Amino acid sequence: MKRALISLCAMALLGAAKADRIELNDRCPASFRLLEDGTCELVTLYSAYSSPANHGGVRAHISPPAKRYTPKEIDLGRYLFFDPVLSVNGTMSCASCHDPAKGFSDGRKRAVGRGELERAAPTLWNVAFADKYMWDGRAATLEEQAAMPLYSPKEMGATPESVERALRAAPAYRDLFNQAFGQLPTAELASVALAAFESSLISLNSRYDRYAHGDESALSEQEIRGFNAFRGFVARCSQCHIPPLFTDFELAVVGAPADDQGHEDAGAGALSDDPSLYGAFKTPTLRNISRTAPYFQAGQFGTLKEVVEFYNDTRGHAAPQGKPLKIHWHVHMTEGPELSEEDVSDIAAFLLALEDETLSPEIPSRLPSELQQNVRQGMATSGGLK
Repeated sequence: MKRALISLCAMALLGAAKADRIELNDRCPASFRLLEDGTCELVTLYSAYSSPANHGGVRAHISPPAKRYTPKEIDLGRYLFFDPVLSVNGTMSCASCHDPAKGFSDGRKRAVGRGELERAAPTLWNVAFADKYMWDGRAATLEEQAAMPLYSPKEMGATPESVERALRAAPAYRDLFNQAFGQLPTAELASVALAAFESSLISLNSRYDRYAHGDESALSEQEIRGFNAFRGFVARCSQCHIPPLFTDFELAVVGAPADDQGHEDAGAGALSDDPSLYGAFKTPTLRNISRTAPYFQAGQFGTLKEVVEFYNDTRGHAAPQGKPLKIHWHVHMTEGPELSEEDVSDIAAFLLALEDETLSPEIPSRLPSELQQNVRQGMATSGGLK
């Protein structure tokens, strides 16, 4: 009888352990299809169109991102993204600065890591299409980008050794890495998983997209006027913010003002001897731009109208004095405004039509590390949501 009770207890404990086990998703995220090689490929109507590169028209072709990941790699990255286990003191996750409720930014002029940084946290929507990362373009791949804030002493403050140690100390992560990669956790594989998750953050189903695919009722009359002004010869917004991704991912000098602390940022010029890169920053996507205020690399502008007015004013009018900036030729060269007040308002209204968060990921309710989830803005702080 006693042995039978012990056996029943053991079975109950085994059943509970199985119930508590986190199983990684073996299905691709929405809008992705599973290929024969086991990786996920993005499916979008834009892939069916035929157009020259950087066409910028409403039915412009974009190819699915070339780098693909498995469903389990993507899902493991989702857990890691929201888990503070990666940071040096277990209090900060990637989502602390890239909050889904803030367009995968954080709503601050300058991001806050272990202290306040010099630049804002950029959005992560559609980063899978980029060929350079960070405001100054210093990272060439998503994996490289994922590691930079992780190991920066000013941001998450970790080291490859501390990441590997923390992940291997968590039984759930040992199991999850085995599910995704067939081996124990390593710092390098953690960066791969984070990149895999970030590559799934796709925003291509806004009201603008419905308009581009043929639904003329998707935009209001003002938004259509704004779109026409946006891509017109006077504003020339679409020369750098090329539809449908609304960026060219290039580095550009636009004459950005110093931040509110008087800091003059050299941008990509700090990494190069090329004088034309002084003050250059990567062109940000305008997708979900309504969610990511304030704007520019250090939050110099609080509203979309202020941004449009900046570009509509005299070329270089707000740039720090004393530097011979090579301002991009698309920034108009005439004295004073060229767009009317109505044009400015219409363009700002059009930008609101780029909102689409239908593929926002599910925030894990349970973290494998059992630490407390820490998303600074908008989300509940919890260690036990699913």
